[in-house]
Parts: sequence; C-alpha cells; structure tokens
Amino acid sequence: MQEALERHGYVADASIATAAFLAAELRRPLLIEGDAGVGKTEVAKVLSRVLATELIRLQCYEGLDVATALYEWNYPRQILRARLAEASGRGGDETEAVIFGRDYLLERPLLRAITRREGPPVLLIDEIDRADDGFEAFLLEVLSDFQVTIPELGTIRAEHVPYVVLTSNRSREIGDALRRRCLYLYIEHPDLEKEVRIVSSRVPAAGAALAGQVARFVQALRRRRLAKVPGVAETLDWTEALVRLRRDHLDADTVQETLGCLVKDRHDLAGLSRAELEPLVADARGAR
Repeated sequence: MQEALERHGYVADASIATAAFLAAELRRPLLIEGDAGVGKTEVAKVLSRVLATELIRLQCYEGLDVATALYEWNYPRQILRARLAEASGRGGDETEAVIFGRDYLLERPLLRAITRREGPPVLLIDEIDRADDGFEAFLLEVLSDFQVTIPELGTIRAEHVPYVVLTSNRSREIGDALRRRCLYLYIEHPDLEKEVRIVSSRVPAAGAALAGQVARFVQALRRRRLAKVPGVAETLDWTEALVRLRRDHLDADTVQETLGCLVKDRHDLAGLSRAELEPLVADARGAR
C-alpha cells in the first residue's frame, strides 16, 4: 500500500499506509484528524486512484442537513409531470407512482455511494467536525448498516459497501460513538526529510536544491508562534510559485514578495519583517 500510494504521488509513512490498507481490507471507516493542510483529504483522493474506483465527496459545513447529503426529489420535474398528467386526464394514483420513482430522485453523495453498481466507491466525508451533532448521529446510522429508508421507495441497501474516509480539523470534538465505529489516524506535519520528498515528488521542476531550501524554511517557520501554521498544501503552492518565477534558490526579496503563498493570516504576515526573514532564509540556504 505504501508503494502504491507513492506511485500515485502521495508520500506516505508506514502509519498512513497501514491505516489505508486496514480501512480497505476491513471495510471500516477511517477517521483522519490533523491540522489543515497536512494531507488528510489527499489520502482519500489517492486511495480512490489506487483502488481504481470513483471518489464521491461530501463536503460538510454548519447547517448541513440530511436532504442535502442523502437525497432530494426533483420537485420542478414532478410538478411538470403532474400537470401534464392532469391535462391529459390520467389517474392520480398512476401519476403519483411515476413521480415518486427513482427517475425523479436526485441522489446526493451518501445515496450515490450506497447505490453505485459498478463496485464500491471511496466515500470522502470531508471536515465532519463542521457538521452538527444531529447530522453526526444520522451519519453513524448510515455507516453502521449502509442502508437508507426512503418513505416512497422503501429501504435501499448498498450493493457494494463503500470505502469511507472521514476527515476532521478538530474545530469540535467528534462524538465517541462515531470514533468507536472508525479506525483512527492522526497526521502530523511532516519532518524535514519527508517534506523534501513531498516537494520533490509533487513539484519535480523545483530541483533538489530549491526543494531542500523550501522545506527547511517552512520547518523553521512552523516553529514560530503563528495563528495559522502553513501546511504541506501551502509548501507546495509556494514551491510552484517559485518555479513559475524561475527561482532556483531562496533570497530575502523573493521570500518577502511571495510570502502570501505560504502565510495566510494578515497578523502573521505583519509579524514577519524582513529583518526576521533574513536569518531564516540564510539558515534554509545553509549560509550560516
């Protein structure tokens, strides 16, 4: 699994590869926690490529309801069909049976993952911590049986149990019931060696020297007290920007001009003066 993940562009250590392997083998949901930008969502994306299956994503947010996540009826189409039936004099019971059939059902991510017939998809439930407790309780029921009941159609069971990955940025605590249902993985910010490998793998045009300097600079920056610590996603964005600017090494001017690719809080930006950046750049280049 570790080799397969890396072939598809995800530099994984043994703990990540083992968690992904067990989630696939045991068909247990995998709950991944960690700071923003450490690669939680990317695990699900790469896993879908490794397993050669569809990725179905449910993005959670405050106020997410069951209808948005599961299904809705296509009301405009139902009304149009009912009016056409009424105009033609057809019976009401027959029309009702038609408009509350599968052809008029709008499948949202959870239902689509359950009803997929071409094999099990990877279901990514992203940022579950943003949803409320009520939705979490509903989700627990779905993940326990992989079936849903639609009053007009009855119970629909999964033909193929999906692979499920849930991510959380820990903006609130996930309930114990959902945690017990899942395998668990916590992803830390990578160490220097791993971050260099990630940068070299994802932005090969950067070259070994720039990849090393970028990784050392970001590692030093994370040790400062920042409101928003840059993740791997920001490291890659910054490296790509440096490549587009045709830089093959770091210098204080370039770092100051491109710092917005890496630091995403105005107070953090204001606190990083040129005088504070210069020693970080020198250390990253090995000049001190």
